[in-house]
Amino acid sequence: MAFEFKLPDIGEGIHEGEIVKWLVKEGDTVQEDQPIVEVMTDKATVELPSPVAGTILEIRAKEGEIVPVGSVLVVIGEAGEAPKPDGKEREAVPQPAAAKAQEPVAAAAAATTPPAAPTPTPTAEAPPKRKRVLATPATRKLARELGVDLTQVEGTGPGGRITDEDVRRFAERGAPVAAPTAPPPAPEAAPAVTAEAPKVEAEAPPRPAPAPRPVRYEELEERVPIRGVRKRISDHMRHAKSTAAHFTYVDEVDVTELVKIRESLLPVAEERGIKLTYLPFIVKAVVAALKKHPTLNAHVDYEREEIILKRYYHIGIATATDQGLIVPVVKDADRLSMLEIAAEIQYLAQKAREGKVAPEDIKGSTFTITSLGPIGGLFATPIINTPEVAILGVHEIKKRPLVIDNEIAVRDVMWISVSFDHRVIDGHVGAAFAKDVKALLEDPKYLLVGA
Repeated sequence: MAFEFKLPDIGEGIHEGEIVKWLVKEGDTVQEDQPIVEVMTDKATVELPSPVAGTILEIRAKEGEIVPVGSVLVVIGEAGEAPKPDGKEREAVPQPAAAKAQEPVAAAAAATTPPAAPTPTPTAEAPPKRKRVLATPATRKLARELGVDLTQVEGTGPGGRITDEDVRRFAERGAPVAAPTAPPPAPEAAPAVTAEAPKVEAEAPPRPAPAPRPVRYEELEERVPIRGVRKRISDHMRHAKSTAAHFTYVDEVDVTELVKIRESLLPVAEERGIKLTYLPFIVKAVVAALKKHPTLNAHVDYEREEIILKRYYHIGIATATDQGLIVPVVKDADRLSMLEIAAEIQYLAQKAREGKVAPEDIKGSTFTITSLGPIGGLFATPIINTPEVAILGVHEIKKRPLVIDNEIAVRDVMWISVSFDHRVIDGHVGAAFAKDVKALLEDPKYLLVGA
């Protein structure tokens, strides 16, 4: 008996999923728990295994299609059972009695009617079906700038998605370009004016002919559906900005000593295969400051009019991916050493960029840190990751002149910007939290306990 495999509820708050890639085709034999399809939700991309062993009889959802939870994705039959030919039913449908009674009359009519002239068969072949392209809007824009046809590019990203590097590699190999058109003929020179010619005022030069324009500008537009991760980001940011009463506090941090300590620990981290950035130090400083200011490590439940103080410290790390901004969570950051935090950030960031992060790894954060690294600019006003009540933005470290003991010195300086929900956090509390983070980053030896 055929089994209908429906899209399961694969995460908290998941209502639909996008079919990224089928790993099987109709007629294939599959084993129980064998991955058969990749599905992207608004939180992660996951591989769904087959719940039973058998033969793939019918695939009902196409790649790129958005399907709600509970929809049938695929029909799996018993081992050896053949799929339906051309999408028709495997068994003939019985004809109604009235239809059978009409068959002799129709046959007689056909016998007395002269055959129609055969319709000529066109010799031109139908144009080949265009390859479906999986690429982000930014990648499509880059392809247009480089003159690359994305249908000719093989994608190396998750689910066969085309990345910026794929486009650049294709362009470097040399894509065919159109032959240059011949320049328009130069206008004939005006006859020379002789000395006897009367003087006349110089006329304005003729207006140049406008460049040919497209007949329909709509053909140069591209509509990109807001789906998956991008839809999740869109809905969440709109909700956060419209509910939390944001205010942002900015301060300057002298991280000269932090730079020295990190550089001294790099060989130790490299021996363990760990990439040691500044983020683990910042996580440690944030956790220590949150313990002094517990109202910042909280969620807001306005339906019950309660502030939920969290006695654990799950720190979200905003991570840029090809699909959009994702926030993996370092769980129990207060219980981890500096190098353990570094290893966890490295692991989660890699999974997020591959689109393979698990749903449980992006849930439950109590406080979020967002960093643009070396392109972080001077400062920004980050949007709170609601229902949290605060978010820390860290920015580029630059050498700047500072006054130290009445003398100008060149120091490594970073600006931090902390956004708070003013409905919960008063200004002096938010400023005190930022000052504690600043103090720990400027004198980081206290962060090394347990490193």
